[in-house]
Amino acid sequence: MTNSPQRRGRSARRNAAALAVLVSGALTAGCMSDTNATRASDTKAAHVSGASATRDEQARLRRDADAITALGVTGVQARLVTPDGRNVIATSGVADVKTRGPVSPDGYLRIASQTKTFVATVVLQLVGEGKLSLDDKVERWLPGVVSGKGNNGRKISVRQLLQHTGGLHDDYVDYTSEDDFSEHRNDVYTPEQTVARAMKHHPDFRPGKNWGYSNTGYVLLGMIVQRVTGHAWHEEVRDRIVRPLGLEHTFWPGTSPKLPEPHAKTYQRFKPGEPLVDATEQVGQGINGEAGLVSTTADLNRFFGALLAGRLLPPAQLAQMKRTVGISKAFEPLMPGAKDGLGLFSHPLPCGGVYWGHEGGDSGWITNTGVTADGRRSVTVSMTGAIAESPDHVLRIVAAESKLLENALCPTPTNSN
Repeated sequence: MTNSPQRRGRSARRNAAALAVLVSGALTAGCMSDTNATRASDTKAAHVSGASATRDEQARLRRDADAITALGVTGVQARLVTPDGRNVIATSGVADVKTRGPVSPDGYLRIASQTKTFVATVVLQLVGEGKLSLDDKVERWLPGVVSGKGNNGRKISVRQLLQHTGGLHDDYVDYTSEDDFSEHRNDVYTPEQTVARAMKHHPDFRPGKNWGYSNTGYVLLGMIVQRVTGHAWHEEVRDRIVRPLGLEHTFWPGTSPKLPEPHAKTYQRFKPGEPLVDATEQVGQGINGEAGLVSTTADLNRFFGALLAGRLLPPAQLAQMKRTVGISKAFEPLMPGAKDGLGLFSHPLPCGGVYWGHEGGDSGWITNTGVTADGRRSVTVSMTGAIAESPDHVLRIVAAESKLLENALCPTPTNSN
């Protein structure tokens, strides 16, 4: 277990909120080489299935998946579930830059910060059962844990942890080189160690006075779940969500760096001009409730669809989850019009209304799920091995990913270019 100060990176490294992970490290900055990045010519082998799906839906999903790999993303898998239960699946690019094998439509992936929605759902279930209150202060459940440097658990509520308005700072390590990655890729940090690192920093703002994405807040929520129930957060997720919904491919891998087959490989570049490094096998930087779960696009659609359809929370708690606040100006270019609920973001749809969901990015995976307000139409897109050339390139990838979600969730898109 290592926590060298020399390896300290920017806060919220690859677990940053929604698509901000594209800036903070999930899309590692650097110059792409044509030999290592998937170009438009590689997407000709894109796979689409769904025998009963309309041709328009198939064509849109394939086109939008290809548009992402054309920007240099190694591989994409996308799955749309329609209101009548049809699955439309598109894959594009390659699963391995050496073998050029196709991306599996059923591949496993690390869902990173999408884990937060699972944790938030458990917390709100406990609220519905009267075992916890959104107004409870952190100090009630974790006495003395949030303290020092101006941090005060007596002033931060459970609601503020869920909604990223508690002001807690993030302090996550970042890899500085391929050698550093090789040496530390399997380092493990306990929840207590992660929170203790954050407590060495002053808060980013006073509780309730601003919005700032905080992984530390969700680590604390995982700790609160254990204090309330006597069980680890991932055990409660398993028993309350995974098993009841039949999510057979969703689990907490613990400290294992491996993924089940099938899965696409993912890659990182640590400095501009250096070759891509296979980063598939590693312990994710966050495994303590801020991230940590492994899943598939099919399971994610089922989970988010069930959540918005009211199958996991009582009406009162689902309504609380959907009470939103504005996000920070720094996030607005990456998430135009987005608002933050309790473990769930809302986004405007070009065809009217909003969709709900959450993004996750870690260890080279970027995954995003969107679902309509009634839970009847959902789409998940997962990208592997995306290497950003510049901030502008990041925004182009963000726009392509958003376009895929919007086109999939609007039955007749207003703009399908």
